[in-house]
Amino acid sequence: MTDATSFLYPFIDAEESDPVALLRDLAASAVEKARESAALQAASLERWGAEIEAAGRAVADRVRCGGRIFTFGNGGSSTDAATLAALFARPVHGRPLPAWSLATDQAVMTALANDIGFDVIFSRQLIARARPGDVAIALSTSGNSDDLVRAVAEARSRGLLVLAFSGYAGGGLPRHATSTTASPSTASRSIESRRARRWWDTASGRSSSAS
Repeated sequence: MTDATSFLYPFIDAEESDPVALLRDLAASAVEKARESAALQAASLERWGAEIEAAGRAVADRVRCGGRIFTFGNGGSSTDAATLAALFARPVHGRPLPAWSLATDQAVMTALANDIGFDVIFSRQLIARARPGDVAIALSTSGNSDDLVRAVAEARSRGLLVLAFSGYAGGGLPRHATSTTASPSTASRSIESRRARRWWDTASGRSSSAS
């Protein structure tokens, strides 16, 4: 294990050989990370809950008028973006909303990265698909990824509502986003995504039991 990641599971880096002890340490590590994530979720929602709710209502206003939602991110943030889009597009309750994750089309992603460059993988999709009145939601740990910064700038120039969830101080995303939430980590995103779905239901006059 490299030095860059050994802090996550130091007992593996120590070459622990007892499988029972290793499984016990892995389970304890997972429990501790879950506790840290829950604490961060609560702290993030306490600090930025009002801003996130306002953003959710702004998204609801756009969708009521025919707007569509595009989400995007890199790495783990692409998984968060896909989850967020799925919460809108395939809800447990309520009608589906027009939402897509721009990281899900592997053919488009790899073609753009190979033929033009990785920094345009999201902005070019927005150029082809987005229109004024739509919504762009960027998720990033650093907020400095060139492909994300370029995408939110493109979205803003095209009249989209641009929201950004990023870590730390937000990086370069706040310069272009209509609304930005920065937190010490990205671990709170899942609960924020679920709450965004509830806020849409509330703003639309519907009830939702999503948790």
